[in-house]
Amino acid sequence: MAIESQRKSFFKRIRGNREEDEAEMSFVDHLEALRWHIVRSVLAVLIFAITAFVFIDFIFDYIILGPTRTDFISYRMFCALSHKIGLGDSLCMPPINMNIQITTVAGPFMASIMIAATTGLILAFPYLCWEIWRFVKPALKPQELKHTRGIILWVSLFFFLGAAFGYFMLAPFTFNFLYNYELGSQHQLEYRPMLSDYLESLMDITLGSGIAFELPMASWLLARIGLLTAGFLRTYRKYAYVALLVLAAIITPSPDWGSQMIVCIPLVILYEVSIVIAARVNKAQDKKWEEWS
Repeated sequence: MAIESQRKSFFKRIRGNREEDEAEMSFVDHLEALRWHIVRSVLAVLIFAITAFVFIDFIFDYIILGPTRTDFISYRMFCALSHKIGLGDSLCMPPINMNIQITTVAGPFMASIMIAATTGLILAFPYLCWEIWRFVKPALKPQELKHTRGIILWVSLFFFLGAAFGYFMLAPFTFNFLYNYELGSQHQLEYRPMLSDYLESLMDITLGSGIAFELPMASWLLARIGLLTAGFLRTYRKYAYVALLVLAAIITPSPDWGSQMIVCIPLVILYEVSIVIAARVNKAQDKKWEEWS
């Protein structure tokens, strides 16, 4: 009996060691899978960045410098809308003739790298979301997978809507205000902004707006995992509006209230949409609990 007991104890220790090894291998396998998801994501961004670098002159002349051109589509549309609704030239913004300077030897090349990398990141955004989804998907239950159909489409859609809003709506108002702002008599001032400063402002506006427009998707996700309710959003609505105003001030580099309100109003609308989304998710979860109980 003693020998049999020792034998069982020995095999038990072996099984325990094997289970630990399997658990360790499982963790290592997850790390290996994550590594390949990251590698593929980086390659996707790199491919789009290289493609953008090939067409860097076109991107710089017609996209990056677009908001500084007098014939930019947003300027023409706002002016046409102003005349159509009988406001005259009220919405017609003054022309911009911005001269941008570079003060470093490597300035043009580094600016090209920055533009290409940002363009690659924006274009590869849906694929990045897909890679994240592929990594998370095995951990979800079939019922959870059922409710996440089309999530990549919606996340990408809100991001591109936000980026387009920042580029076509917010950037023209921002740069027009900053360019036409006068300090004193300005007889001794020459307005020639740095290229790096202009690029940072444009990318902050575009990417910041794209991320800010993910508010409904963030609300849906937090409501799904039980960390957010529609009642909570309604209770702290007034505080959220203040936070959204601060966020709008962060996204917009210009200090004028016009540009900040252009950002804040869509964010408020998205916040109200988030309440509706959270309410629907909470209602579905309550119905599920009633069926189980």
